[in-house]
Amino acid sequence: MTITRAIARLPASNAAQGLTTAALGAPDMALMLAQHGEYVRMLEALGIEVTVLEPDERYPDSCFVEDTAVVTSAVAVVTRPGAPSRRGEEAAIEPLLAKHRAIARIEAPGTVDGGDVLVLGERALIGLSARTNADGAEQLAGILGEHGMRCTTLEVGGGLHLKSSINALGEYRLLVTPEFSEHPELGTFERVVVPCEETYAGNSLWVNDHVIVPAGFPATRALIERLGTTTIEADVSEFRKMDGGLTCLSIRF
Repeated sequence: MTITRAIARLPASNAAQGLTTAALGAPDMALMLAQHGEYVRMLEALGIEVTVLEPDERYPDSCFVEDTAVVTSAVAVVTRPGAPSRRGEEAAIEPLLAKHRAIARIEAPGTVDGGDVLVLGERALIGLSARTNADGAEQLAGILGEHGMRCTTLEVGGGLHLKSSINALGEYRLLVTPEFSEHPELGTFERVVVPCEETYAGNSLWVNDHVIVPAGFPATRALIERLGTTTIEADVSEFRKMDGGLTCLSIRF
C-alpha cells in the first residue's frame, strides 16, 4: 500500500519524564526536536502529507503516536494504551483518523499499543506484551477479521513492542532480530536477520519502497541495500533514550 498521509506529534518539553528502560541518560531536547523535524521532512520527501500536532505536556510520551491507533486500508482502530500514564493520548488522534477511515475502538479491560501491531497487506501480526494484553489482542483480531484480515498473535519476547523486533521490508519479507529468525509463526515470510550487535536497527521503517534505518547501524543498512532496496539513514538517538524508534514517531496510512 502506498502511504499518502501520516500523523506525528512534536515532543513535549517534559519528554524526559516519559517511560523508559533504556538507561542511556536524558534526551537533549534541542536535538530531539531537530531529529523529529528531520524525520518529518524524510516522510514528506517520500510523498507523504504529514500532520504534525503540537506538543502535549500532559503526556510526556505523546510523541510516540503510533501506539494510539492501528490503521488498515479499511478501518482505523483507536487503541487503549497499555501504560496507564498514556491513556488519553488517543483522544486527539481519533478525529484526524475519522476523516479518512471508519473508526473502531479497543475497550477496557483490553489494552493495545500500536507498536505491537504490524499490518502486512491483508495480514496482521499482533504482539502480546506488557502493553498489549490477550483481551486487547482478541478484540483487535476480531475487528480486523471483520474486514477480511488474517491475524496472528505471538509473544514479543525481549523487546518492548513487537516492532522492536519485527518490521516489514515488503509484504512478504520481514526484518527480524535473532530471537525471531526461526519463529514458527513467521514461516511464510522471508526473514532478514539483524546482527546481534545491532538489534535496535530491527526497528527500521519500510515506507513507499524505501527503508529508513536508524543511524549508527551499518551492517543492517548494508543487509537491506543488498536486497536492492533504497535506504535512508535517520538519527533518532534521543528517542532511543526514551525506548522509542522510527516506527513509533508516526501513524502512516
